[in-house]
Amino acid sequence: MKKTSSFLDFSPLYTDLYQLAMGQAYFLDGTAEKPAVFDYFFRTIPFAGGYVIFAGLEPLLQALENLTFSEEELDYLKKIGFRSDYTEFLRNFRFSADVYSVKEGEVVFPLEPLVRVEGCLFEAQLVETLLLNLLNYQSLVATKASRIRLAAGHRVLSDFGLRRAPAQGGLLASRAAIIGGFDSTSNVEAARLFGLEPAGTMAHSFIESHGDEFQAFIKFVEANPERAILLVDTYDTLRSGVPNAVKAGLELIRRGYELKGIRLDSGDLAYLSKKARAMLDAAGLKEAKIVVSNLLDEQVIRSLIEQEAPIDIFGVGTKLVTGVPDAALDGVYKLSVFDGQPRMKLSDNLSKTTLPGRKQVSRFTDRQGFFMADAVHLGEEGLPERMFHPFEPGKSLDLRVYQAEILLLEKVMEKGRRIRPEPEVKEIASYARRRLAQLPSEHKRFEYPHVYKVGLSGQLLSLRNELMEKFKPNFEGG
Repeated sequence: MKKTSSFLDFSPLYTDLYQLAMGQAYFLDGTAEKPAVFDYFFRTIPFAGGYVIFAGLEPLLQALENLTFSEEELDYLKKIGFRSDYTEFLRNFRFSADVYSVKEGEVVFPLEPLVRVEGCLFEAQLVETLLLNLLNYQSLVATKASRIRLAAGHRVLSDFGLRRAPAQGGLLASRAAIIGGFDSTSNVEAARLFGLEPAGTMAHSFIESHGDEFQAFIKFVEANPERAILLVDTYDTLRSGVPNAVKAGLELIRRGYELKGIRLDSGDLAYLSKKARAMLDAAGLKEAKIVVSNLLDEQVIRSLIEQEAPIDIFGVGTKLVTGVPDAALDGVYKLSVFDGQPRMKLSDNLSKTTLPGRKQVSRFTDRQGFFMADAVHLGEEGLPERMFHPFEPGKSLDLRVYQAEILLLEKVMEKGRRIRPEPEVKEIASYARRRLAQLPSEHKRFEYPHVYKVGLSGQLLSLRNELMEKFKPNFEGG
């Protein structure tokens, strides 16, 4: 397998301590090698939205393929109190489970399993934290990026978020932003690793270091003729920055260069962009683009467009990579089968009760190909004809009026090895765009989006209810 980067070679110690502590207990009681199935899913859509873009699968698969314990790591585990016979067991560890997943870039919804890990109890448990870390964050950023793309329409979007991202998470944030619909990134390493389009302008410090704004503009473009976008708000946008950019643009044309555009990074972006556009056009610089940045998100971008601000490119950073206002996707990873028997977690809140068994998800569409409903059902049962509301007894939906589209979960890893080539990030982004186009518009609106229907097959519902009754004495303390 071709390694993309050492950045994606995660240590098995990149986990919570309790995973390793449980692993030692499994090893000692003889259950470590017993078969188990775990499901990854989320419960709440972020941003009060109507969908999530699933992202992070390929980095996860690469991490799982490379997961081994080094001598240094084994020595550390012994140092912090783990048994030597357990660390000897870890010495030969290789991830060898089967992994099933929805496609990266898929439009997904709460409750439905998105990834299923089938292997021995020890390995399936060990990878929980790594899996959640990679999938939750990238799905959050891809979803945020998708919403920003919906707001921006055809305008160019560039990821400017590296300096505000969670350390090296900035690399995967840039990847997820492209999957969600962005065009480029300022993150040069992410562009190199993932085959993305690098983009950027200049900083205020370059202008300040020259003293003379006009000369700073000339020097920058002479050094970077293909990146001739000038930052115009260092001193005064309309009385200094734009006039000097216009003057520099005309001088650069005389010298055989071209002014690509200007960037606004502060102030009233709608007002300033209109004034700047008028000044550029009056000077004959109609091809020069206007780039804006400064704490943008889908709401700000939508407002700017509603004000008819003549903006060509949006550079979005902080609110993209930090997932404002939610900051995290509440994805979880739960045991659903152990040693051939279905398992579930009970709760006094039915929405927190997990779904037992080895499951599949079927998607149904209308005759035009728009998504209508997803049915979660047991893997061994046929396509359900009716699905039932997971939390409201007696509420159901006849699926026979729709077209069965696809089974969402497909095998992506067998015995710890990928079974297909890694797709390019741009391929995943293209798939996400196509799938999002199949989601009806009422689920994509920002205010009170329509809730997408996800239900349970009759057999799965019966199994859940049966196990709830079986474990009820424990639940009630009886």
